[in-house]
Amino acid sequence: MPGHFEPAPGGGATIALDDVEVSILRSLAVQLMELIGPGDEPVEGEDPLAALFAEGPSEAPSDPALARLFPDAYRDPAAVAGAKSAAEEEELRAASAEFRRFTENDLRAGKRQNAFAMVRALDSLDAAGEAGAVLVLTPDDARCWLGTLNDLRLTIGTRLEITEDDQGGAGDEGDPTGGLYRLPDSDPRKPMVMAYLWLGVLQETLVETLMG
Repeated sequence: MPGHFEPAPGGGATIALDDVEVSILRSLAVQLMELIGPGDEPVEGEDPLAALFAEGPSEAPSDPALARLFPDAYRDPAAVAGAKSAAEEEELRAASAEFRRFTENDLRAGKRQNAFAMVRALDSLDAAGEAGAVLVLTPDDARCWLGTLNDLRLTIGTRLEITEDDQGGAGDEGDPTGGLYRLPDSDPRKPMVMAYLWLGVLQETLVETLMG
């Protein structure tokens, strides 16, 4: 899948995608929205303004992928390991729970909106066919795509058990998957690995495009 982003005239980014690429990206974005969840809808008759200030969860998600997307703010392992006392560690836990309670709902909503922006842009394309169709993103949509591409790679990387160090470039011969790239085609993980690597190319070229 050789598609990559390039600057669009007047700002934003453009990319040529064929039908298969469009289908894969759309499916991944929809699955990401399903993973994140629909969010809490206001109860019928409830003040919508009050719903904006509703408290979120205080505990980290049990799903490892969601925990990667919504990490504890003050539970960095190095910080906890370096705590001088049990009291300090408990203080870190309490601060992290408090931060999560008042931020996670908004973070989830933002990630859903980014993923929906990707779906909306893909749905705006005419049938691409094998020759491909050119998608043009506004600067705002490009930033939404960048967030979703990052979330998708974090999610897939977690499912593949790729660590943050691996994503930083570790691995044999520069393979960020730690050797998963060389899996035989018969391995059920191979499609997920290929998608992970392709998303990395999209993310990298979109960053370069927006910074250029």
